[in-house]
Amino acid sequence: MELKNRNIIIFSQMQFDGRLESTNYTMAKHLAKHNQVYYVDRPFTWKDYIKFKDTPEFKIRKPHFFSPKNSIIQTDIPNLKIVISPPVPSINGLPEGKIYRAAVRFNELIVARRLKKVIKQFDIKDYIYINSYNYTYPNFHKLILPLLTVYHCVDPLIESYQTKHGLISEDIVVKSVDLVICTSKELRNNKQKLNSNSHFIPNAANIAHSQKALNPDLPIADILSGIGKPVIGYFGNIERRIDYDLLTEVLAQNRDKSFVFIGPVDIDYVEMQVFKDPNAFVKGAVPYDQMPAVLKGFDVSIIPFKKDEVSNSIFPLKLFEYLGSGRPVVSTDFNSDLKDFTGDTVAYSENPTEFSAAINQALNDTPQLQQKRLAVAAENTWEHRIEEIENLLALNLDTKVNN
Repeated sequence: MELKNRNIIIFSQMQFDGRLESTNYTMAKHLAKHNQVYYVDRPFTWKDYIKFKDTPEFKIRKPHFFSPKNSIIQTDIPNLKIVISPPVPSINGLPEGKIYRAAVRFNELIVARRLKKVIKQFDIKDYIYINSYNYTYPNFHKLILPLLTVYHCVDPLIESYQTKHGLISEDIVVKSVDLVICTSKELRNNKQKLNSNSHFIPNAANIAHSQKALNPDLPIADILSGIGKPVIGYFGNIERRIDYDLLTEVLAQNRDKSFVFIGPVDIDYVEMQVFKDPNAFVKGAVPYDQMPAVLKGFDVSIIPFKKDEVSNSIFPLKLFEYLGSGRPVVSTDFNSDLKDFTGDTVAYSENPTEFSAAINQALNDTPQLQQKRLAVAAENTWEHRIEEIENLLALNLDTKVNN
């Protein structure tokens, strides 16, 4: 069942110009190939307004904050428009209770007022609404009355700033929407307890972008210059998911290798002892368009995530980005579902010794093994995933409209 020429409003937790490519915005770009998509950017808070006043992110939004007639940023995709709302009060510091919930309602009304003006300006009718992991606005869909309401759950809520209000808010969203789409089986199983119409559609990769790493003429990213070979690399957020104890042992067992970490570092993990190791190199974030040049410089790509109570809920985007670049991949066995999608192309390890052995084995790569990885990546593209999402949206829209 096709989904074409529909109006889709996506209210996302991720800002459209984030430092790393996000599942949320990637989905929006692909849905915009056949539909009109309005991506409601995560609102700046008043605290953000002051804190980020001199940043490019602030400057691109500034003309639109207080101008309802000029609240749209047109992207280079004709069917994709970014909706910028006015800044909203910073409320996460409030204790859970009636005052916080009233503040949530106030913020929802601010954003809804702006969006309703956009709806009127562009004569948007019969629209699908997707709350893309923006659990902090749990009842927003009730203010704009879409044809179909969807919650897109891309990660478990783990950090304290998320769980403080988010566990309650996310349950409100899940219970009240028509459809829930989850990026892991574990998330799907959890959400089905609250909404029986919950489905699993995993993350994928922009293979066309990742495969640029295979271009012999592409220079390796400058950020890797001067780092000795072999390079064992991680590309992504550096935060609580990483198993720092495992890394400490792995680095100690592999003094002949350079371990490079590329990505934004969560403030709570800047001073981790493992990053002071002589063969550890923490290089910070790079723009997403430089990812192929970075991955080309990796001899082995790693996903050293913890195996804990939330691990089975994580389906990392970087897994298929790595495979699409042709790099060998070594991972911890944090999510047993991943093997269903990668077969024998990824080495999953239970402990530091196995992880080290898998790295050494991966360094003996062959063109045949690389072709197997590329074939797996080709089966897990965003084109495939978006087709699944579009079919699910179309089916649920048809069911709701005709019942």
